[in-house]
Amino acid sequence: HMPVHLGSMPMSVKAALENVDLAPGDAVILNDPYCGGTHLPDITIVSPIFLKKTKKPQLYVANRAHHSDVGGMSPGSMPLASEIFQEGLILPPVKLVRGGNIDTEILSLILANVRTPQERKGDLNAQLASNFIGSKRLKEMAKRYNSDRLLGMLSQLQDYSERITRNFIAGLPDGSYGFIDFLDNDGLSNEPIKISVDITINIDSVTIDFTGTSQQVPGSVNAIEAVTLSAALYVFKAIIGGDVLANSGILRPITLIAPKGTVINANHPAPVAGGNVETSQRIVDVLLGALHLVVPDMVPAASAGSMTNISFGGQDEKDSKPFAYYETIAGGHGASKSCDGISGKHSHMTNSLNTPVEALEHSMPIRIEEYRFRSNSGGFGRNIGGNGIIRSFQFLNPAEVTILSERHKIAPYGLLGGKSGSPGVITVNRGTDTKIIPSKTHFSIMKNDILTIKTPGGGGYGTVDN
Repeated sequence: HMPVHLGSMPMSVKAALENVDLAPGDAVILNDPYCGGTHLPDITIVSPIFLKKTKKPQLYVANRAHHSDVGGMSPGSMPLASEIFQEGLILPPVKLVRGGNIDTEILSLILANVRTPQERKGDLNAQLASNFIGSKRLKEMAKRYNSDRLLGMLSQLQDYSERITRNFIAGLPDGSYGFIDFLDNDGLSNEPIKISVDITINIDSVTIDFTGTSQQVPGSVNAIEAVTLSAALYVFKAIIGGDVLANSGILRPITLIAPKGTVINANHPAPVAGGNVETSQRIVDVLLGALHLVVPDMVPAASAGSMTNISFGGQDEKDSKPFAYYETIAGGHGASKSCDGISGKHSHMTNSLNTPVEALEHSMPIRIEEYRFRSNSGGFGRNIGGNGIIRSFQFLNPAEVTILSERHKIAPYGLLGGKSGSPGVITVNRGTDTKIIPSKTHFSIMKNDILTIKTPGGGGYGTVDN
């Protein structure tokens, strides 16, 4: 259910195939963004399925999970880094399971490099279990329909998505349509970062060209090509709507030009922790902005444009055990021609669910002081943008906190005269002193300090008199 994960998954499978000789009962683990991954907390496990006695598998199941800590320079592994080596443990494609047995040496190596090893072990086991069930179900289907027929049906599903996509594109006017938007900064400087796109429609195919986008930056908002590809797949699936299936067939009519060394296709060893949580959102914003010029009635104003990532950790004073936590906080949806924007809900490249207050307070030395919609934060217009969220954390324990967020300087845009949504604001309250902090920052927080995050509202759509 995570668009930023789904569109990039084929590159993980490809990396596993290219780097490891797979046998029945194996499972490959990886997170290296420059070899099939997205950013280091996203750990992918790929398992082969052999339906026949051949050297190569016929099918694969893959599972990706964002882990709340994979080591690195700050708890939560979403730091304001200047190189990828600071962001956590890097896993190239290696076998975690061989012939049905977990490689305990590889597992020990992973667990020795994270702050919360028991949590990581549990999550990895859950991923392996997911792949096991997926493999079991596919084998049952192969037995029911026979393997050749099953493989044929899977190919036809991709062909079907391609046909739907080409038919949709063929109904659009030929031409080139451009749009530019900006990230606030990279966290290490205050310079805005340009993301530029030109979408060229030619009969039943599309070229998406990001030439003109800013070069990769020192901070961690760089994205790798798989993230950019994911954003393209998401946007076209969303705008096509209907029953088009989310598979690589959607991408067959699409040519992506993502120049190497730019912030949307960075070179190693650029840091990338914020690439698929923040930059991916802005990639969607520029793609939708360009498509608004093609199909204005189908495209909403900009949504919050940030996953508003908070990660923190430390040592619990009660039991001296380490803790690490990661959360994304929702914002407002952009309004559209047909309706107001939805309030307090994740949009576009993320699809995270709410973290219940009770669960957070039970498991972490935290008290949630306030959690509500941010009134009047949606952009005004004929249809009004959705409101953002206010979430206040009182820390009952000293901790290290990292924030990676966006749309604090450059607000979510409105369309056709609609006003921009309110930008995000983050404050720390210590006694009677309240301090506004940057959208990307790392700091130590003291016991009883209150961190308040106000997420952006969505843009408005249309003027009141039209």
